Amino acid sequence: MTALGQLVFDEFGKPFVILRNQESKKRLVGIEALKSHIMAAKNVYATLRTSLGPKGLDKVLVGPDGDITVTNDGATIMKEMRPSHEIAKLMVELAKSQDDEIGDGTTSVVVLAGALLDQAEALLDKGIHPIRIADGFEMAAQLAVQHLETIAEKLDFSKTNLEPLVDIASTTLGSKVVSRHRKELAKISVEAVLSVADLEHRDVDFELIKIVTKVGAQLEDTMLIKGVLVDKDMSHPQMPKTIKDAKLAILTCPFEPPKPKTKHKLDVTNVEEYQKLRQYEQQKFEEMVQQVKDSGANLVICQWGFDDEANHLLLQRELPAVRWVGGPEIELIAIATGGRIVPRFEELSADKLGHAGVVREVSFGTAKDRMLVIEGCPNTRAVTIFIRGGNKMIIEEAKRSVHDAICVVRNLVRDPRVVYGGGAADISCANVVAEAADKVPGLEQYAYRAFVDALEAVPLALAENSGLAPIEAVAEVKSRQIKEKNSRLGIDCMQRGTNDMKEQCVVEALIGKKMQILLATQLVRMILKIDDVRLPGEKED
Repeated sequence: MTALGQLVFDEFGKPFVILRNQESKKRLVGIEALKSHIMAAKNVYATLRTSLGPKGLDKVLVGPDGDITVTNDGATIMKEMRPSHEIAKLMVELAKSQDDEIGDGTTSVVVLAGALLDQAEALLDKGIHPIRIADGFEMAAQLAVQHLETIAEKLDFSKTNLEPLVDIASTTLGSKVVSRHRKELAKISVEAVLSVADLEHRDVDFELIKIVTKVGAQLEDTMLIKGVLVDKDMSHPQMPKTIKDAKLAILTCPFEPPKPKTKHKLDVTNVEEYQKLRQYEQQKFEEMVQQVKDSGANLVICQWGFDDEANHLLLQRELPAVRWVGGPEIELIAIATGGRIVPRFEELSADKLGHAGVVREVSFGTAKDRMLVIEGCPNTRAVTIFIRGGNKMIIEEAKRSVHDAICVVRNLVRDPRVVYGGGAADISCANVVAEAADKVPGLEQYAYRAFVDALEAVPLALAENSGLAPIEAVAEVKSRQIKEKNSRLGIDCMQRGTNDMKEQCVVEALIGKKMQILLATQLVRMILKIDDVRLPGEKED
């Protein structure tokens, strides 16, 4: 007997399981299974489709503990949806892949994948084998990606000419909840990326960009700090709040007397023994503080805490200190100040100290929240974006939006080629694939035409979400692109009177657009190859 039923053998001696309540269970295989997958994916696609574009609608997401999130960021919506269906979970992974690799276009990639599956369902109804459909989609995707290379334009920017990057980052933020302040946030994002970028090798070290949030003030009070911001304050209220020409001792060892490394315990039986123990501890504290002073340090950054006696001694010896600084923060401080993280007091020396122009404590709001700002570091590449906002919800959305903007700028540093947004690149690719469809022999030409319709789903959604007549708007742009041979024409979502996306400065990174098409096609191929659904109640023996 098994947990599910009875194990029996056929006439050839092969075992099989008779399931309990077998008549009440249903197993989907073949085309039925494929259609079940497509239906689950289409439900996700329908939910996300209305959030596409600058006038896309936001979603209110309620977490398990009642936390409310208001956003139209595709990756966040997908993450918070927590779907139970396996294919819907694959769609979540698709958005996550796009977000991890590119940082933008998460909604578009899900919309494209959903549209491809919608078209695949119609082809399955015609009796076309799913593998032939997947092959046709992949061939069409390769053609679209090659076409994107031909219509891409190089973006000219430098450290003295940041306007093109600011315009693109501003466009990225145009569809977010924080779009009213997109220009200011775009400038901060561009400055942050270029502060840590190596333009010669076209590389950006994201580890050097830290985003810190604090509730209070207004969104326009968000600032870029050329240094490190630590959510800590001085360990004693009477310690100086500003230290100029700071020499930092960065410690991962606590200001505590050494403990016996054995399992034995120490019993104190009289006052004399207690006094000796107290004198020993005080002597150790003084030795530790003296070792720090001898190294020339005038500020201590400690990963661990220390008790009141050590804190009072540090104050007496005029040695300001900060305690309980986390691991990632202490690493960033070491990188920015050029210091070494010291694990033992005996190893501390002058050449291991970090240096900063000024370390100051700043306070915010009526609650007197205090934070530490470390500026004027030798390695000025480490920067901190300090985001303010009226409540936690606004701050979290601003953080996601700034992350998208710095990802877009990072992509342009890596590859400065761009294609035009507003559905212009999608329509241009659709025209090329439609032209090639007639020359494709075999059943794949049906997949080519279906791929064309799927590519048009993005501009259709943009037009619909902007309040335009979707079919008319897309048909007009499509015909004008062919007639004028102008791949820059897209949907005028903001109704500025021109369809030329170059004039509206609506562009997207080439690598992001290519990634969208390839990821969506790969996911669709994976789904079309799954023809069996194992129900949650079933388990392999």
